[in-house]
Amino acid sequence: MPGIHTIEISAEPAVAGDRDTIGGWPLLAAGEPWPACFCGKPMAFFFQVGVPAFGGDQLLVFQCPVHDDVTFGPPQLPDRYWDEVTEPYEGPFWRLLFRSGGTPSPGPEPLLEARRLVLHPAEETVDDTGRGLPGFKLGGVPSWAQSPEHYRCACGTDMVFLCQVPENYGFDLWPMRDRNDQVQLFLGNELYVMACPARCHPEAAWPALQN
Repeated sequence: MPGIHTIEISAEPAVAGDRDTIGGWPLLAAGEPWPACFCGKPMAFFFQVGVPAFGGDQLLVFQCPVHDDVTFGPPQLPDRYWDEVTEPYEGPFWRLLFRSGGTPSPGPEPLLEARRLVLHPAEETVDDTGRGLPGFKLGGVPSWAQSPEHYRCACGTDMVFLCQVPENYGFDLWPMRDRNDQVQLFLGNELYVMACPARCHPEAAWPALQN
């Protein structure tokens, strides 16, 4: 079974230039603007991590601090699904970006406490139902909370699993919706980041969500 990395939030604060972080300074392309929600608000920058399976490219995860519901898509994703599939809202409210380089943004994410992430090499374990190791991890096999989901990119390539954020995972952050000092992605649903291995577009990724 191929190795994976479990992901731990360190007590160490992130600084500009760190590659694996919660919040902090996203490594965006030169001149690239900070992603904005369809409502016009800047999205919150949740985390970034280097992905060995994608040549070390950076995965960056953003979501609107106000619009954070669960999104759905068909197994065959339509053209430009990163822009077009936005149910239940009127437009894009999340971004899953892949960047091969980039420079730190001029300022850090203002709403989340910037922390370094620590990646620990691990061995995948798969149970009798085909579910992989649970938890916050990079690579391996999803620990599906429900039945496995399969997606095909608009380019025709079957998408692969890259990263998992467990259900009800709290990021240390800012008071919101009576959640004390933490906030969650997609209402706390378990997140499985699926991506196009053909690399047809730097935003060709999809958030599969279960609980």
